[in-house]
Amino acid sequence: MIAGLITIVALLVIRLPKMTAPAPALPEAITLPEGQHAQAVTYGRGWYAVVTDTDEILIFDAETRQLQHRVKIGDGQNP
Repeated sequence: MIAGLITIVALLVIRLPKMTAPAPALPEAITLPEGQHAQAVTYGRGWYAVVTDTDEILIFDAETRQLQHRVKIGDGQNP
């Protein structure tokens, strides 16, 4: 029984790191600024927020699909 438990734990440890989440689905109507790619997408009431690979949060209006706000994350330096 102990050998079986060790086998199950070993399989979980080996297999789980290989599972990766798919890239976020960006609504088709939203166009990101040139050179930016989505890292995460969040949907709220009346807005979408897109975290980009350039460390910005872009907030779009859900109705008009227009960019409403840009927020820079951090100062670009590692702590």
